[in-house]
Formats: sequence, structure tokens, C-alpha cells
Amino acid sequence: MTVMTLERPARAVAADTIPSPCAIVELRRYALHPGRRETLIELFDREFVHTQEDCGMRVLGQFRDLDAPDDFVWLRGFANMAERRDALAAFYGGPVWRRHRDAANATMQDSSNVLLLRNVQTAATHAPRPGMLLAVVCALDAPATPELVQRFEHEVRPCLVAAGMEVQAVLKTEHTTNDFPALPVRTDTEAFVWICRFDGVAHQLDCADRLFTSAIWRDAVWPRWLSRLRSAPEMFRLQPTAGSAWR
Repeated sequence: MTVMTLERPARAVAADTIPSPCAIVELRRYALHPGRRETLIELFDREFVHTQEDCGMRVLGQFRDLDAPDDFVWLRGFANMAERRDALAAFYGGPVWRRHRDAANATMQDSSNVLLLRNVQTAATHAPRPGMLLAVVCALDAPATPELVQRFEHEVRPCLVAAGMEVQAVLKTEHTTNDFPALPVRTDTEAFVWICRFDGVAHQLDCADRLFTSAIWRDAVWPRWLSRLRSAPEMFRLQPTAGSAWR
């Protein structure tokens, strides 16, 4: 079975070639100055997608948070940590970022909410196709163990799928040292994250209703999962921008 994760197919890839999965994923959540989100989205979609990919990384998607009007969320992927270091050095030391960084930074209040994650997906998923995403971020007291991953795969995932959700990524905190310190990542939390795709908001709400009308989910699986967390999960409904891989 070929393991897939959130990925944006590279340009000029042969039709019979399956893009390699991204082992390392950054989940980046930016708090912007009020009213500046559309400015950043227009700049990002125009200048920062293919130019980053030309440096050796994957822009996996960029999104509006439907419940936070001044938040911009995006995902970036790498084959491994060494390629991450080299790709980031190439982009942030290059002419495109140098030309546009002041305009981008002027939209941001805080760009430090960045989770550095490792793909632990064990099931094949669909390639990106139009829709919205729901990211569920679970804070743990300790690093995610293989037993926790297996509990997700054998208990949580089947309930999500039965409710009509497409699980597109399963990720946990990456513990390798961030060797590109110019871009800090969070070290204050251990995270376990899954991301689901939906056709739209109505589909997401319908799936959520089906999930929580399931007695096994409501009375057994979900309470048991919550008991292993440090706090209630954070959930982010993400609408892709016009330039996102998910449009």
C-alpha cells in the first residue's frame, strides 16, 4: 500500500508518477492585524506558492480559518529534516522573499504559532481535491506513543470514516532539533493532529451530526480519547484560498 499524506502534486510530474509523501509537515497559524487577511492571501497566492516549491518544499495548502476572521493557516511539507533546512535556506535567502517580506510581515501580529510535525499516516488517502478541511489538534502530556497511534487507527479513524469524513493526514510532534532557527517552532506542547476533508461546510456539519449520534463514539471512543489529552482538542475549520491545492 502506498502511504499518502497531504501533498500538492509537483508541476511537470509524469501522469503515472505518484508524488512522494511529505514526512515532515509544518502547521502554521498566523494571527494577522484586523482586516489584513485578504492582503496576505493575495500576496501569498501570487508570490509564495510555486516559488517555495521551486526551492524544494511543498506548499500543501493555504486557508482562511472560518471561525477566526484574522487568522491565516497554511501547511508546508518536506521529505525530511535535511531537505527542510536546505529548502528554507534557499527560499528565505532568495530574491522572492527579500522582495516581498516587508509587505507580508506588515500584515502579521504573530507568526510564531507553528507546529513541526511528522506524518504517521498508515492508510492511503485521496490526493487533494476541492473542499474544506477540519484540523483537530490534540495536546498531550507526553510524546505520542505507538500505542496512541494504534488507538487512533483502530478506534477513532473507523468512527470518522463511518460518519463520512475523509482523513487526509495524521501527524505528531517532530522531536528533531529545528535546524533552521531563523523560523522558530513551538516547543511548549506535544501534539497529535488529524485533518479531514469535506465537500463544504454543510457536509462537515452533517458528518459531525452523524458522528455524535453514534453511541459508540459518543459514549465510548470519544470519552476514552479525551481522557488521554492534556486539554480539550482545538478544532479549526479551514476554507482554501483561490490558490490552494484544495480548490
